[in-house]
Amino acid sequence: MKHFTCMRASVTVAIVGAATLIVMPASATPGSGFVAAPVASGDFGTELDVKADKIEHWDLVLKTKEETLTGINRVTVQPGGYSGWHSHPIPIFLTVTVGEVQWFDGGDPICGWKTYHVGESFIEPANRIHNVRNATGSPAEFYAVRFNPAGITFFADAPKPTNCSS
Repeated sequence: MKHFTCMRASVTVAIVGAATLIVMPASATPGSGFVAAPVASGDFGTELDVKADKIEHWDLVLKTKEETLTGINRVTVQPGGYSGWHSHPIPIFLTVTVGEVQWFDGGDPICGWKTYHVGESFIEPANRIHNVRNATGSPAEFYAVRFNPAGITFFADAPKPTNCSS
């Protein structure tokens, strides 16, 4: 299974498509026991061109071309809960804070999945159909961070991919 973490010394994020707030999936593949609650959101009001000072072999560039919004959502997934199949037009940065979640990759030929535990972070790639599930008997929680342009739909519901049994 592929890990969606960045292993490169230099990271450039060019965000050119996305939107406003995390919303719940529509009727095609509705979620269950999955609640996204906004923690913070803001509007930088302009494009971003930020470069961190290099630290050894690591550096960071964040560059956007339009007005940029940011947001953090606290997502709770009840035991047996799931998000429903969906995608986002931008990468989403997630960190698990309670329990564990399974991330199902609808774009993988075998619909691979990975379990993430407390303290682990991962990236949901842009435009990748996926489903998040809590297969345990205890609640799970993660925080989702996004940077996106204003005025573009952030969430796209998707039918269950034919290559996925879960």
